Amino acid sequence: MGTDKDTHTYYFNIKKNDDLFFLRKCTYDDLNKVKEVNEKELPEDYPFFFYKSILDNYPDSFLVACDNNNPNEIIGYVMWRVEKIPSKNSLRLINKGHLVSIAVSEGFKRLGIASALLTNSMPPIREQNVYEFVLEVRVSNYNAVGLYKTFKFKTDGIKKRYYRDGENAYYMILKVKKD
Repeated sequence: MGTDKDTHTYYFNIKKNDDLFFLRKCTYDDLNKVKEVNEKELPEDYPFFFYKSILDNYPDSFLVACDNNNPNEIIGYVMWRVEKIPSKNSLRLINKGHLVSIAVSEGFKRLGIASALLTNSMPPIREQNVYEFVLEVRVSNYNAVGLYKTFKFKTDGIKKRYYRDGENAYYMILKVKKD
């Protein structure tokens, strides 16, 4: 399921602010622009191959937000991966959907873009037999913590000195109902 095989652009219907932005699946050609958004908005940087690996393995949940006035401008993105980890209650492995990264460009924040990215990226990850969604977020990022709480994520602990600059992270979980 490589990115070079999938050249079709998929658009999502956004109810809120549909005159300002639209969402679509990320493509290989978008990766440099996604990397730019990340580098401008977040202190954590990833090498190009990392983005490509996420895109190759989880293309349905790697989405970008584009400015309707300039459709080639990427103003936000979200990317997930699935991790197999031991269950707390048994010896079997379970799938967790891990939010790798989400960012929205300055000037486009507080318009519902991050909510739309999460809303549209979580169902494809859920289809991979995910039992819970997990993420780390800076304890000082009050807006992001508030956003995740609206999606019913709960704080499950603090990861001390999680970030390169020494800041702690909340570890947040959203349990998924089993089918």
